[in-house]
Amino acid sequence: MQEYWESYMKPIDNKAAIVAFNASAGDYAPDTEYMYVAFVKIRLKHPKKDGLVTQEESDDIGFIEDRIELESLRYRVGKYIGRIISDGHVTFIYYLKLDFEWENVVKDAMSYFENYSFEFGSRIDSQWDVYQKLLFPTLKQWQIISNHHACNQLKEQGDNLQIPRAIEHKAYFKTTDARDLFLHEIESQGFKLQKEIKNQSVNGVVFYRIDSPFYYDIDELTLQLIDLSNLFDGEYDGWECSLVK
Repeated sequence: MQEYWESYMKPIDNKAAIVAFNASAGDYAPDTEYMYVAFVKIRLKHPKKDGLVTQEESDDIGFIEDRIELESLRYRVGKYIGRIISDGHVTFIYYLKLDFEWENVVKDAMSYFENYSFEFGSRIDSQWDVYQKLLFPTLKQWQIISNHHACNQLKEQGDNLQIPRAIEHKAYFKTTDARDLFLHEIESQGFKLQKEIKNQSVNGVVFYRIDSPFYYDIDELTLQLIDLSNLFDGEYDGWECSLVK
């Protein structure tokens, strides 16, 4: 199975964190063949004030990441599943079939980086709680990931993301009454109905408003629409807009 990775920011223990995770693993988690979760936690030498990694040190961290992965493949011990950068440390997370060779993997890898201090460990996690509860994003975090992909695609085509334009949104509801209550609420906030989507099982609505699709603006807007959709037992289903240069 081909892997693909995503990354996002969130607070962990009230501190800024950048989380990267193997998103394709969500299709088969938990994998009962890999019952042990293992980690290597490395202290950054020159973290930023917020505890995250600097651009200068990120290359070194990339070399360490590659070396750990190389040794894990050499020992055939497990799957690389995620990385967390927070509080002046970077933590690499793996799932293993057995953990008795994990110490050898770590020490062989880190022997190339003697100027970095580190710690490591492993434990049973048959339900993949670390992956599903710590690494895997919530619905709102997934929305932010999706927002930033869309913003990046617009930007690559020359879009000026700070220019307001009509942004179209979709939401779906279990009943027509819930949909109508939602419509009444969003219309009071300046949104306009574009069309309704009706069939035997779907009560959807497409609506729009003039807004800016700039990263932080669209994040704030879509998170509000998720909350509002949930209030009426519905589900927000994303946005789209035209290219504006």
